[in-house]
Amino acid sequence: MKEKDYEYIAKVEKAIEDKYGEETIQNPRANWDENKEKEYLEQIKDLQQKQRKISEAKDKVEVDGILMSKKLLSKDSKRACPVCETYSFQIKDDVYMNKFECCYGCYVQWVEGREERWESGWRPKEHLKNEKDYEE
Repeated sequence: MKEKDYEYIAKVEKAIEDKYGEETIQNPRANWDENKEKEYLEQIKDLQQKQRKISEAKDKVEVDGILMSKKLLSKDSKRACPVCETYSFQIKDDVYMNKFECCYGCYVQWVEGREERWESGWRPKEHLKNEKDYEE
């Protein structure tokens, strides 16, 4: 077995230190303490939880002979407007449904320009929902 050339190793370490800094040649355990160990273990736990959630979302379930993602089965869809009770597949309705809990048509009629009132909980009364000219 060939003996180690300690002078060569020292020269390589010195060159690495000069180029990248002193921390690159230190023993990784030199700056390790109990607090860093606890922090590291917490990071591992968080990573494991995230990986578990991702794997659960990718799990497949058999429904009527077809494998479907669990993620698709648990998703609630907001397609019916709670104000006018119309059912829509339009993408623009999804945006207003998420932000204002109404479809685009109701947004134009009841919300636009009166966002503060809508956010405070105001909703049109039943007999006013069908009136297009209603302004308050």
